[in-house]
Amino acid sequence: MDVVFQAALIGLLQGLTEFIPVSSSGHLELAPWIFGWETDGLIGSLAFDVFLHLGTLVALLVYFARDWIRYAGAWLASIRERRVGDDPDRRIAWLLIVATIPAALIGFGLEGLIEDTFHADDDAARLAIAGFLVVGALGMWLADRFGSQRRGLSDVATPTALAIGVAQALALFPGVSRSGATITAARALGMNREAAARFSFLLATPITLGAGLYGSRKLLTETHSGVEWLAIGVGFAVAAISGMVAIRFLLDWLRSRSLTVFSLYRVGFAALIVVLVMVGH
Repeated sequence: MDVVFQAALIGLLQGLTEFIPVSSSGHLELAPWIFGWETDGLIGSLAFDVFLHLGTLVALLVYFARDWIRYAGAWLASIRERRVGDDPDRRIAWLLIVATIPAALIGFGLEGLIEDTFHADDDAARLAIAGFLVVGALGMWLADRFGSQRRGLSDVATPTALAIGVAQALALFPGVSRSGATITAARALGMNREAAARFSFLLATPITLGAGLYGSRKLLTETHSGVEWLAIGVGFAVAAISGMVAIRFLLDWLRSRSLTVFSLYRVGFAALIVVLVMVGH
């Protein structure tokens, strides 16, 4: 039953780090190595990691259910009437679609290269993740320290949405962090912290859906033992529950606090990776 415990821990890491800007891909990639787990089975496989994204998708859909119902209705109305007008919900719905395009296109084009280079089981890939963690930490701290707080969710325009969408594509590199990249871009463009996080979470929904369905197709077509299917279900459930906790936590945190603590955590995690590599872990 070790695999079930491992799946629960990986699900917890996925749920928390997908939304807290410290890089879920970096944590999922390195956790088996740090804990000394075997990675030739279910745990540590990219297919399982991607399937866990469906758990965080559930967290997004549940937490933002009212928002998505409202935006979906506004989007359908805009198509029916062939106009966006001054309705902020219609505009946000279309901007979320626009912002999703860069990551979808770049991800499709670079998936193989990134998989071979940065998901390899070697020290070079691990040090690259550490580097991305530090670069992301610095960018996030600078954007949060010097970015203005004057723009809210209703102030997002097409150029801003596209820039945040391009930033989201950077999360293809493990260690960058999808939420970290999008929140950093939003803060650099003058969005207040809560609005930046909310737009980041809303933007995560379509790309997480696409990545989860695309990646889990392989997992669901493979043969697994009963214990492995139990592990898959446990990982999924833990990712969903912890994801909702993480969303609530970060939105509450950013109403009155900065992103500095997350930048410091990223640097500390990167330092741990470097030390473990140096000692031959």
